[in-house]
Amino acid sequence: MSATLVIIVVTGLVSWLAFNKRELFYQFMHFPFQEKRDREFYRWLTSVFLHGSWLHLAINMFVLWSFGTVIEDKLVEIFGEVMGRVNFVALYLFSGVFADIPTYLKHRDNQSFSSVGASGATSGVMFAYVLFLPWKEIYLFGAIPIPAIVAAILYLVYSSYSSYKDKGSRIDHEAHFWGAVFGFFFVVALKPELFSMFLKKIVEGLPF
Repeated sequence: MSATLVIIVVTGLVSWLAFNKRELFYQFMHFPFQEKRDREFYRWLTSVFLHGSWLHLAINMFVLWSFGTVIEDKLVEIFGEVMGRVNFVALYLFSGVFADIPTYLKHRDNQSFSSVGASGATSGVMFAYVLFLPWKEIYLFGAIPIPAIVAAILYLVYSSYSSYKDKGSRIDHEAHFWGAVFGFFFVVALKPELFSMFLKKIVEGLPF
């Protein structure tokens, strides 16, 4: 069974439960101040399965389905049926957890900051996609074709800029940035030869 589909179903179920049970939402969300005070670091993981709205959930799960099915198949091809899926789940969950660490360090004394969502985890999967298929066209805003490597660079620039500019925003742009970076290098760590293959593909795809 597809690990991507299992993650989507579990995330949808947990998000739905939290929509209807606010105490669960507050117990699971990423809340650096309380994590530091009560050592509740489990929130780095549980917050990945929460979303602020149905639209937020739908966007993240659409991104996961679009890129996750490809990456899951790639990892199964490299590592085999079982370990491929295990590595995919690890990529997703560890990207989500790692994405929360920078905001924990930044906001651990800030009682007003909290966040939820799988964006850090899905960013990790997206950048694993870039590692394998840097010149594959993806559609920005669902309409504008753009090479994956170009979209990745723009994504990092936008996330970094937005993190600096929108300091009071409820959107955790830093999580997007660091989840993406982690996902890319996590897969490289699983099979280091992939990085040289990535560089070769980049050079081969250049228009000059």
